[in-house]
Amino acid sequence: MKNHITANVEFYYKGEKLTASIEIDIDHYMQTAGRLPDLYPLLAQTINLDPYSYEYEMMQAETIFFSNATGLTIGHVNEGAFDFKAFENAWLEDKLFRDIQDIAQKILSVDNLDEQPNLKKALVEAYRLGQKTSLTPTELQNTESF
Repeated sequence: MKNHITANVEFYYKGEKLTASIEIDIDHYMQTAGRLPDLYPLLAQTINLDPYSYEYEMMQAETIFFSNATGLTIGHVNEGAFDFKAFENAWLEDKLFRDIQDIAQKILSVDNLDEQPNLKKALVEAYRLGQKTSLTPTELQNTESF
């Protein structure tokens, strides 16, 4: 399931209420940058605010509210606040499980690692061990002969 969320901010400038809103494809940002971008510039673009204007400063003084969450984001929005750090951890764990599921399917013909929790645990531990150990490309090539 895709992870999307709507971010919006409302503020007043010279007695006029201004609202900026964007739909964010969180998966795109997580895959390319590993984090969400600074949202105020993106919100400002939607209503043609100059980032060097007083209006932009007024917008930055307001809190961004989040809604319309989909996928993993649903469990990380509470009363308009988005717990990005908790979401990031959940997203990374979900990606790990999807990656090891793909490996288990490709190498071991295992369709569902949830049905084999010990195998799933072993693959996760092997992955985490690999994260701690940095092999050179030559060392990695030597291990591929297994």
